[in-house]
Amino acid sequence: MLLHFHLFTDNSSLCKEFFMALDKILLDHGSGGRASHELIETVFVPRFQNPLLSDLNDSAVFELNGARLAFTTDSYVVDPIFFPGGDIGSLAVCGTVNDLAMRGARPYFMSVGFIIEEGFALQDLEQILLSMGKAAEEAGIQIVTGDTKVVPKGAADKIFINTSGVGLVPVGINIAGQNAQPGDAVLISGTVGDHGLTILSKREGLSFDSPLKSDAAPLNHLVEEMLQTSPHIHVLRDPTRGGLATTLNEIARQSQVGIELWEEAIPVQETVLAAAELLGLDPYYIANEGKLIAILPADQAEAVLRTMKRNPYGQNTALIGEVKADHPGKVVLKTAIGGRRLMDMLAGEQLPRIC
Repeated sequence: MLLHFHLFTDNSSLCKEFFMALDKILLDHGSGGRASHELIETVFVPRFQNPLLSDLNDSAVFELNGARLAFTTDSYVVDPIFFPGGDIGSLAVCGTVNDLAMRGARPYFMSVGFIIEEGFALQDLEQILLSMGKAAEEAGIQIVTGDTKVVPKGAADKIFINTSGVGLVPVGINIAGQNAQPGDAVLISGTVGDHGLTILSKREGLSFDSPLKSDAAPLNHLVEEMLQTSPHIHVLRDPTRGGLATTLNEIARQSQVGIELWEEAIPVQETVLAAAELLGLDPYYIANEGKLIAILPADQAEAVLRTMKRNPYGQNTALIGEVKADHPGKVVLKTAIGGRRLMDMLAGEQLPRIC
């Protein structure tokens, strides 16, 4: 994402005073939650402010010589670097492709930068490069430039990867976090929490009756099919750091709308539910790397949902809520027993280094 720059209007003086009293970066500042947004709002945005940055979406979209281009950048520090369902290489490609796709762009080119710790196994590097090539081929994006740096042992943790990507936004497509409207439907393309709990279980050596597997996948072909069915999708977002709940809070605040979710409709694997309960985690705040949220006019939701279900990466798509005019900037969960509770933005760091 564009340095994960998402600016919000929570001007709580207590939060800001607490944040400004800190003189060091904490793990919380990389969570994608409230601390991240305070860092971005208070430190980064005032120094880099410009019209392209002010949209603060997954990719910057701009016109150049008559073409509408999308540009994004991201960095990957996941630990462990190999996990069920992928590795740091495939994750980096999928994440870049998906950030472009969330603006409706067709990804074309990407760069890759490596920071490698001295002593890193060449065999592991080759495996990572092979998985990157395979993911890029599936997505139809070309890796056209890059950079490699090696640092002394102990100056990094195995390998870090930075990527940037460029894509072309088709004529008539206008997808952004600011576009959600009251009455819109909210779709999710599959089960939530798979990636984050896979990383955590692998890191901590946990095992379950049904093995967990990361959902990391390139979603650009799924998005193209969705836009062929309805070019009027208002918002697309991949709920990575901070999960479903934090991402919907971002959208609600950007669009100044309320969002109501229906707990019984949100798809979660039984293994993920059990693992989250065991670890004291909320699956709605756990990262995903191969799922998307779509917000679109309600009268087009059923057709788009059918299209998504025909794609391998959208087979478990569900209608999970609706956009409201009331409680702007807030997300409310209608529980299975009929109550309602506020789903706020992630307050701290649940799972460090999950992407």
